[in-house]
Amino acid sequence: MRTIALLTISNIFMTFAWYGHLKYREVPLYKVIVVSWLIAFFEYCFQVPANRIGSYEFTAAQLKTIQEVITLTVFAVFSVLYLKQPLRWNYLAGFGLIVVAVAVIFKK
Repeated sequence: MRTIALLTISNIFMTFAWYGHLKYREVPLYKVIVVSWLIAFFEYCFQVPANRIGSYEFTAAQLKTIQEVITLTVFAVFSVLYLKQPLRWNYLAGFGLIVVAVAVIFKK
């Protein structure tokens, strides 16, 4: 559970670093890059320990799969609440297919 919590925190930072600037298109690109890198530092402060801790319980493929599901979940919430963009049916259908992929990857 600690791995998932750390990956979730990491992904919140990652999403803001990668997409938060889209709300501020008037800010010069060089400033956006610097701010994004500063935010990304905190992403790595949570992501690296999450993978290290998680490697005792999960395979690398499983860790990456968990990461992607968390990424899509955080991004969907971020997109709706922060960017004010709608979550369309085809996005949900695509996410559903990814959930099926997760089931396949975690199958023993």
